[in-house]
Amino acid sequence: MVGMIFAAGLGTRLKPLTDTMPKALVPLAGKPLLQWQVEKLRDAGITDILVNVHHFPDMIIDTIRVNEGWGCSITVSDERDLLLDTGGGLKKIKNEKLKIKNEPILACNVDILSNIDIKELVRAYEQAGVSQLVVSERSTQRYLCFDAQNTLCGWTNIKTGELKGHDGRHLAFSGMQILSPETLSHLQDMPQEKFSLIDFYLQVMNEVPLKAFVPSDYRMMDVGKIDQIDEAEAFAESL
Repeated sequence: MVGMIFAAGLGTRLKPLTDTMPKALVPLAGKPLLQWQVEKLRDAGITDILVNVHHFPDMIIDTIRVNEGWGCSITVSDERDLLLDTGGGLKKIKNEKLKIKNEPILACNVDILSNIDIKELVRAYEQAGVSQLVVSERSTQRYLCFDAQNTLCGWTNIKTGELKGHDGRHLAFSGMQILSPETLSHLQDMPQEKFSLIDFYLQVMNEVPLKAFVPSDYRMMDVGKIDQIDEAEAFAESL
């Protein structure tokens, strides 16, 4: 299994920090966000990792090199010419065959910290043999919808009433997933270069099963706003 860390975002909500550094290198409790994610994957036994870059890409590349990948083999997917979003980023690495053979990918966002047991997630994937989307019952405005078999069937925005696909059990996406080779093969069905994984899931959910994985005792935090840095540092230290 290969890891993928989405680290190419502009980090506009973390300004002014991201005026001089990429979001992936924003420090929390003495470590950049990227290091927190790499070490979490490494500690779960995933040491082949891809990282996409766009904003201050050379700073990320140099940090990985100086730290020798924090004990992992890290390959960079360079998006400095065009920021591709999460789905487009995965399509690019598949097209370029960057470290990817016919194996699953555990993909996560660089700015979401959590106490998830990745080994438990991997076991769930291995037992089911189909893609696992990490979700929770936290309150938000936008939800993935799952049917009685725990399979993705739609998406909804409860504030606007918008619904794509079919309604079902509402669960909030966490920014982490394990995608099977079968699911990944459908990335080529997306005609555009830039697209989100949510858009991809809604297109392929009738072709391949995408299952909900709800971690036990789950705690997560999206490190998205500058005024949350102190809270995020305390959260990171509690993991």
